[in-house]
Amino acid sequence: MRYALAGLAALAVAMGIGRFAFTPLLPMMLQDAGLSVAGGGWLASANYLGYLAGALWAGATRARAASAIRAGLACIGLATLGMALDAGFIAWALLRAAAGVGSAFVLIHTSAWCLERILPLGRPILAGVLYAGVGAGIFAAGLVCVLLMARQATSSSAWLVLGLAALAVAAILWFVFGSGEEGARQQTVAGAWSWAQWRLILAYGAYGFGYIVPATFLPVMAREVVSDPAVFGWAWPLYGAAAALATLAVAPLAGRYSNRAVWIACHLVMALGVAAPLAWSGIGGILLAALCVGGPFVVVTMVGLQEARSSAGARAPRLMAAMTAAFAAGQIAGPLVVSLVVGAGGALSAALLAACGMLLAGAALLLAPR
Repeated sequence: MRYALAGLAALAVAMGIGRFAFTPLLPMMLQDAGLSVAGGGWLASANYLGYLAGALWAGATRARAASAIRAGLACIGLATLGMALDAGFIAWALLRAAAGVGSAFVLIHTSAWCLERILPLGRPILAGVLYAGVGAGIFAAGLVCVLLMARQATSSSAWLVLGLAALAVAAILWFVFGSGEEGARQQTVAGAWSWAQWRLILAYGAYGFGYIVPATFLPVMAREVVSDPAVFGWAWPLYGAAAALATLAVAPLAGRYSNRAVWIACHLVMALGVAAPLAWSGIGGILLAALCVGGPFVVVTMVGLQEARSSAGARAPRLMAAMTAAFAAGQIAGPLVVSLVVGAGGALSAALLAACGMLLAGAALLLAPR
């Protein structure tokens, strides 16, 4: 449980702050920082490009997992603090990219470090605790933004608070990961992927594209329906709470059913959630999307990376990195599609349809026998 809780805290910083703090902060930056929706899409893509670079870097290098986690957490904290400065759009893009690199390092190496220690115990709930950190971090970051919006604070104040929180957690975890350091560097095991492993990579990439459109623009869509931040601001904390609770609830099922079956079910539920705002206008459809997309999306990370460990054995960290890189590529494409559609005078509905289609395609890839 000590390792699972340490991993939970690390993933909360990596994903809740390093990756997704920008989502609840986007409405604030649209209001007080002069940022446009299209500009928000480019900043999101900068973060995902950094995430892609970090995943490729993690897969290509030999590094001690605990050292990589420490470096990643420090990078996230400093990059988040830098966003509090009015340094201009280019500087913001570089900082979001740096946070993305740190997030990929922390996710990949925390997963490898913790799963190596908890899976042999045969207690699936420990994996649920580990990956509940993603939803817990999203909930915490969203809650901070809701409270600050209620006090009419600026977006720079929110970045400052989240950056200090990230550095505080990094300081607490510094010696926890050091105490369990492995004796040798992780080896990069070469070799070609089988078609079954390629299907995992492609399905994980489809998942990245499919969920990122609502994940990035859900609060903005909510603000267009309800202008009161006390209402639309809760869309993102609800997203994170659903993710954390779903991960804990589904973890025992992943021990009873196959990881692949759970993964397919998550894709179908997420596709329903992405389509919900199109079929049900108003805040109801947006909140349903938050539940249906927010609930399963971390479950896919949990079962997907465990499937990678089961499929690749000693090459699991490298397969995890390849899947994370595909995921990041899908995430880069998603906000770019939104920026191009909105920039051309279109609506978010077209991007939502494309995201729904990608999720269904990913489920079809996983349906094929091993």
